Amino acid sequence: MKVTINGALYDIPAGKSLLRYLRDDLRLTSVKDGCSSGACGTCTVLINGVATKACIRKTENLEGAEILTLEGLSEREREVYVEAFGAAGAVQCGFCIPGMVIAAKGLLDVNPEPTREEIKKAINGNICRCTGYVRIEDAILLAAEYLRTDKPIPAPSESARMAEDVSRSDVREKVLGTGVFGDDIYLEGMLYAKALRAPTPRALIMRIDTNEAAKHPDCVRILTAKDVPNNITGHVKQDWDVMIAEGCETRYIGDAIALVVSRRQESLDAIIALIELEYEELKPVTCPTDALKADAPLIHASGNIMSKEYLHRGDPDKAIAASAHVVTRKYYTPHNDHAFMEPECAVAVPVGDDGLHLYTGGQSVYDDRRETANMLQIPLEKVQVTSNLVGGGFGGKEDMSVQHHAALAAWFTKAPVKVKFSRQESINYHTKRHAMEMEFTTACDADGKLTAMKALLIADTGAYASLGGPVLQRACTHAAGPYNFQNIDILGMSVYTNNVVSGAYRGFGVTQSCFAMESNLNLLAEMVGISPWEIRYRNAIRPGQVLPNGQIADANTAIVETLEAVKDVYESSPYAGIACGFKNSGKGVGLIDTGRCLLSVEEGKVHVRTSAACMGQGIATMCMHMVCEATGLAPSDLIHEAPDTVRTPDAGTSTASRQTVLTGEATRRAALLLAEALQGASLAELEGQEYYGEFSPPTDPMGSPVPNPVSHLSYSYATQVVVLDEKGKLKRVVAAYDVGVPVNPGACAGQIEGGVAMGLGFALTEDFPIEGGYPKAKYGTLGLPRATQVPPIEVRFTQIEDERLLEYAYGAKGVGELCLIPTSPAVAHAYYRLDGRHRTRLPLKGTYYKK
Repeated sequence: MKVTINGALYDIPAGKSLLRYLRDDLRLTSVKDGCSSGACGTCTVLINGVATKACIRKTENLEGAEILTLEGLSEREREVYVEAFGAAGAVQCGFCIPGMVIAAKGLLDVNPEPTREEIKKAINGNICRCTGYVRIEDAILLAAEYLRTDKPIPAPSESARMAEDVSRSDVREKVLGTGVFGDDIYLEGMLYAKALRAPTPRALIMRIDTNEAAKHPDCVRILTAKDVPNNITGHVKQDWDVMIAEGCETRYIGDAIALVVSRRQESLDAIIALIELEYEELKPVTCPTDALKADAPLIHASGNIMSKEYLHRGDPDKAIAASAHVVTRKYYTPHNDHAFMEPECAVAVPVGDDGLHLYTGGQSVYDDRRETANMLQIPLEKVQVTSNLVGGGFGGKEDMSVQHHAALAAWFTKAPVKVKFSRQESINYHTKRHAMEMEFTTACDADGKLTAMKALLIADTGAYASLGGPVLQRACTHAAGPYNFQNIDILGMSVYTNNVVSGAYRGFGVTQSCFAMESNLNLLAEMVGISPWEIRYRNAIRPGQVLPNGQIADANTAIVETLEAVKDVYESSPYAGIACGFKNSGKGVGLIDTGRCLLSVEEGKVHVRTSAACMGQGIATMCMHMVCEATGLAPSDLIHEAPDTVRTPDAGTSTASRQTVLTGEATRRAALLLAEALQGASLAELEGQEYYGEFSPPTDPMGSPVPNPVSHLSYSYATQVVVLDEKGKLKRVVAAYDVGVPVNPGACAGQIEGGVAMGLGFALTEDFPIEGGYPKAKYGTLGLPRATQVPPIEVRFTQIEDERLLEYAYGAKGVGELCLIPTSPAVAHAYYRLDGRHRTRLPLKGTYYKK
């Protein structure tokens, strides 16, 4: 049948989804595969002028249709959308942006001067997990103005100092869909691999018979545990099986049993279906408290307590006994899916007889290299890892998911191999936010001054450790909040179960404990007879005071200023809720934590080389500002290289809000050396020169005997106010942030807006039900906020005196995780003021959004 695609006539085959035809046959890779179920909108195209999701349209139903993808835009449209989305700060990870642009074109072709509400409706079928939609709406409004008035496109900025708003360096490739994500790689002779997964959450695998499957004409190889040189991986703790061997037990439904390699992607499921699996189903342990019972089956030989944290300072029992007011409540927060827009994908290519080149989309190329080399038992230098663009992460792309299987398949077949999760596989198998059960006791004196707190936190880490240890640690170390009192007793346990693995997730455990602590504060304020704003203001940590963990707050502590910045908003409405939060930058607690950057002058350009992974937060932009601030060079003088274990030095994992401070300072140091060299020479005269920067600040370990241990290099602080209308619908969010000097204020505000939207979902709509170890969620049922649900979000940066700024990274601090931490308790408080119900479980029930 004949269709017109981007102005050219094609005779297309029947029996395919339009998405697969556009991508696999025509290589129109601006059309992204985010879910293949019509829920996310990343595959949006225009069919006869109407925005349509390509994944749910079959080719046999398209006779005579005119189809338009981004590749078919006019040159003027291309330039307008690049400028508009760049100027508005609408681009972060970029995976959703091509679909957003097409949805915008579908609207603007028929309505050249839309309102914001009309734009919200036009993009409501498209999900963005990064931006909170506000800046995408701004971009479409700006694009409409350019297209309607024939307004000329301004020249690119020639300056990128710290406090200046400049378009990101990766805007063009993300807006036009030319940037390469993992699934956009197509290689000659490429094979495809997929794992047979556990039949039940807990089962004894008795026999794996691959004989019939191996006879399938498309089958190239089937691998099992006995083929793996070292059948164990793990980001922090080595406890995660590459594949489950005969005679061993599965621990969750994501466990791999066998790895099938096929010539054709379409044949993978058929080959897997031919594998004969004999097993004994065992009763799973799906509740952490059950896993702690003496007669519970051991999920790992080491026991069911994966990690434990205990923090004790002062004499909390004595302080509580002497306190005027005491509140004890139990709280629960659920599992959540990261729902990053790009499902996991990796491509591995053999290099000679004993090497591999791995193309990934994770949060550290060096972590991927280390775990791959360890699995294959080959030297590190035999594995090169290059990062493609990363379509969102939020902590969910720190572990091995598809990378090691691609590497294993390529190693044995000596051919390029792609491994990709479908969206449902991603939902079922990759790590989640830790569900936590918490009991918090908080006490204050008659004037509302906090005196003590005690807490018990039990985290469900699922089948494997992942980042469960550090997540529990952050939940505990931040549990007392950004307040000035010294009597604490906090016990945390992270417990193995047969549920889906829990790992790093934006907020890193602090999101959970903040919900409990901030909710208790509101009850104490009521007992004292002061406002929730006032109790926070009286107790907020000031410079020179001591945090509950013993660290002295440094001079750039500005939580008081964030409270002052939102006081007017909080007092403006009887249905306004308030909450504070804080979050460390860097790993801290005595761990070696190093940022690195190498600047090299090549063909008249400065190449910025660091392995710091960008999942949308803007690593290249941050580095650009550091270099331009130090040298006065223009953004056009710089080229930011993709993370690569051969070309870029190890800057550590993009986690713990660490890259802005650590790699930012490393980049600044390298740039200062370049600036010094430029005093007596031009860039051309410095051809071939390199300038290296490294930053590894010392911190004190947990339990350090010093009186005031420095747990972390720096903390960022925030206060959020959420305002409801009388029906309980979100009306407005105002977020005040102390992030030091914002790197590119517009981009920084965009990060916060996206985090607030994610926090609203965590509070009101998002859930990840697991029953008997089986996830019961689909992408369309995760409860992800859409454009029409997100209210106006206003970001206010606190201004502090220059001498109080952090001396590193030109005074910048991290914000990536803090942006959603206070949101859920602020929402819960707003509903408490609306209807008097103190809600202790998320997502909140009995609201406008969840009856």
